Formats: sequence, C-alpha cells, structure tokens
Amino acid sequence: MNVPRDEQLLPVVRAADLADGPPSAQWLVESLWARAGVGILGGAPKCCKSWLGLDLALSVASDTPCLDTFAVRDAGPVLIYLAEDAAAVVKQRLLGLCAHRGISLDALPVHVITANALRLDLPRDQSRLRRTVAALRPRLLLLDPFVRLHRVDENDAGQVAGLLGYLREIQRESDVAVLVVHHARKNASSTQAPGQGLRGSGDLHAWGDSNLYLHRRREHLVLSVEHRAARAPDPVALWLDPDPACTRLRLCDIPSGRSVGHGEPDTEQRAPVDLARAVIAALDAAGAPVTRPVLRTTLRVRNERLGEVLGELLSAGLVARVGERWARSSVPVPAAP
Repeated sequence: MNVPRDEQLLPVVRAADLADGPPSAQWLVESLWARAGVGILGGAPKCCKSWLGLDLALSVASDTPCLDTFAVRDAGPVLIYLAEDAAAVVKQRLLGLCAHRGISLDALPVHVITANALRLDLPRDQSRLRRTVAALRPRLLLLDPFVRLHRVDENDAGQVAGLLGYLREIQRESDVAVLVVHHARKNASSTQAPGQGLRGSGDLHAWGDSNLYLHRRREHLVLSVEHRAARAPDPVALWLDPDPACTRLRLCDIPSGRSVGHGEPDTEQRAPVDLARAVIAALDAAGAPVTRPVLRTTLRVRNERLGEVLGELLSAGLVARVGERWARSSVPVPAAP
C-alpha cells in the first residue's frame, strides 16, 4: 500500500512477534524496582529519601542486596545526580554504605554528575543527559530531587508531562531504570494513598512503573511500594543507623502482629529493638558528654523510650551520667563543679 510521505504509518508489529525480554527481566531490585522501570521515590522532607536512593543505587552497582534484604537482579553501572548535596557529602555517604558491605567504592561503576545545575526543561541539558546516559549505559539513573531539575510549574499537568515524557524516552532508548526523588506535600493526609500526597501534578504518581514512599512513624520510617505490573510487598519499617563509620538505613524489628502499613494507628509502635546499640554508637561518635535532647534529635526517638534505654544502659555500666549529660562509660568524665 502506498502511503504519502507526510502521512507515514506508525511502526506496528504483531503481538506474537514482540521481542522477548531477557531471563529474570521483571526486576532491577527484587520486589522494590522494576527492571528498566521509571518511577518516584517520594516522601516528606528529612525522611531519608536520598539515603534510600543511594542504597538502591549502590546495590545495583555492587550486586549486593538493597537494605540487606532485597536482591539485585540486573546489576550494572549507575548514574547519580544529587542536586542538594555537595560532592564530598555524596562520597562520604557512599563510602559508609560500602564500609557496611565490606566493599571498595574504587571498584564500583558508580558515576556522579557534577554539573552545578541540570534543568531538564532546557533542550541543551536534555541533550547532555541523553548523550551521557547513552555513553555510560547505566542500569539505573538516580535524579534527586525533582524540584531542582526544572523551572516549570509542578502543578501544571502539561508542563510536568513534558518532563516525564522526556525521561520515559531516555528509559526506552537506553533500557535504563529511572528513579526520581520527589517531595510529598506538607499537608498530605496520613490516611490517603501515599502517591496522592506527592507535590504537584497527579501525573507524577501515574507515571511510575515502580514507586517507593517513605513516611515517618514516630521512631521509625515506613517504606511502602507500588508496582504497575507486579504485586507490591508489605510495607516495612526502617530506621537510620547513626554509626558514623557506616551510616545506613536498616530494617526495624517490629513486634509480630503490629502493622506498619500506611495510615494505620501508631499508638502501639515502639522503637527498634536495637535502640540501645544506636545510643551507644551516638555517644561514641560524640566523644564527649551530650544532653538528652541532643540524643533525641540524633536518634529521632520518643523521650520516654530514650529514658528507658538510658536507664538500662546506666544499670549495665555501659553509659555514665554527668549532670544533665550522658557519655559512654569509657569516656573520661570530668568532675562535676
């Protein structure tokens, strides 16, 4: 059939002739992120979104389980752009994650974009990112956060759709997973679906093949997962281990039968069972006596629970009290005035 040049048909293939995916093609990271999938890692400010993004990226690059739990199924290079963190901070976090895994950062294909700005609403920056991805062929592209990647109106569905469509093009051209970190609204309801609490256009929620959501539940964080084409795992509880040598997110031990699902009451939740170890690590890192409010801020724990743990550690001879301050028992304690 002859077709005029200005009315060319779109490429079409019979469904039976579509290319088969490679073995175990479903996952980049088991249960967390689809292979070559796009999506959002969302949550309120200070909910450790960047920590989770880096943990996932380092897992893909090193072929080690994300959060020590979720196996990598499509390991390979990763490309990272963290717009709000200095290069030294990014490296320090990655080194800590590597220290926990017992691996060397030098040996890993982790690439960091060091441009001062990356505006994906600008054709020049779109072209540069596209060429960079094509040259490095990463398995995962991590962009953090969305608000620093553009100057469009996040509430304008048309403008947001244009940016997300561009990222979808990169995903299809280079067979790469794209993870975009994004903030939740400050007034988001705890009873609504996590994706509905994202800032800006609803296209952000609808765009994702896989979406991760973090929200704070008193002493810990709750990670919820969504997938377009797979069953999502149950929500899990996390906390940020403050050990300065290998700071990382860890799964919490929550008493059996107590839900950590989004929107569930949290009156029965308690601190992680290893809060005592976190207190000791924080005091070791301080190297000098610190006040209880400082410990509460560092560990993000309820005052009542912190008091219980400090009392237990004091009885065990592992910590010492200096007036209104606390220290490791091995730290020299100055005489009270």
